[in-house]
Amino acid sequence: MNEVVARMHVLFVTLDSLRYDVAAALFSEAATPNFQQHIPEGWQHCHSPGSFTYAAHHAFFAGFLPTPVANAKAPRLFAARFAGSETTGVHTLVFDTPDIVTGFAGHGFRTICIGGVGFFNRQTALGRVLPSLFQESYWEPAYGVTDKSSTRNQFEKAARLVTTAGEQQLFMFINVSAIHQPNYFYQPGADTDSLQSHGAAMQYVDSQLPVLLNAFRQSDRDTFCIFCSDHGTAYGEDNHYGHRVGHATVWDVPMSTFILKKSGNG
Repeated sequence: MNEVVARMHVLFVTLDSLRYDVAAALFSEAATPNFQQHIPEGWQHCHSPGSFTYAAHHAFFAGFLPTPVANAKAPRLFAARFAGSETTGVHTLVFDTPDIVTGFAGHGFRTICIGGVGFFNRQTALGRVLPSLFQESYWEPAYGVTDKSSTRNQFEKAARLVTTAGEQQLFMFINVSAIHQPNYFYQPGADTDSLQSHGAAMQYVDSQLPVLLNAFRQSDRDTFCIFCSDHGTAYGEDNHYGHRVGHATVWDVPMSTFILKKSGNG
C-alpha cells in the first residue's frame, strides 16, 4: 500500500447490504460478468466489522476493512496508528491520523464521497458525520435507495469528477445504495423485497460497473480498487429480518481488491 499511495488513485466502493452467499452464487452462475472480468478468482469470504452501515463504515474509515474468514490476522491494507495492533504489518500503510480519509488527504489526495443510504445524505446531523470526513461529498435523492437508477446516477457523477482530477490523486469513496432495501423493483413483477430481488439488484449494479471503471481507465494513472459489502441482510432466516442482528447472513460479506490499469497500460 505504500507503493500504491505513491502513484495510484484509490477507489473504495461499498455495496451496501450485499450478502456473501448471494454474491458468490451470482459469480458461480456468471450472472455478474463485469465483476467477473476484474475478479476472476471470485469474491473473498469475509466478516464485517459492523452489523449495519454506520458502525461498519466507522470501522472502515479507521482502517478496519472486512476480516478474511480464512485468515483473521491477515495484515491490513491501511491503518490509523495505535499501540498493540496485531494486524498492522510491514506493508500496511499507517496514518498518524484518526481516520484514513484524513490520512489520504495528508498525502495530497483529493478525497471524495458519493453517498447512497441515509447515513451519507447530509440531511441531518447524523447524516453529516461520515461524509464530513471528506474534502468533497455529494448526495441527492437520485443516489438514494428509492431511485431505481441510483447506481448509474452515482457512477455517472463519479465519472464526471474523475475527469476533473488533473494530475492530483483521488481517494474516491462510493456507497452504492441499490442493493439495500427497498430492492423489489429490480425483479419484474415483485412487490416485496426478497433474496431474489436482492440478487437482481446486484446484477443491476454489475451492469453499471463499466460507467465507473472506464472513467478511471481514462485517467492519467492506475487505480487501486476496493469493493466490499458493509453488512448483509436477513430475509427470514431463523426468523431474522434486515440487519443490525447477529446472524451469519449479516456478518458474512464479500470483498475484493484489484489494480485497474489506465488505458494503454494493459
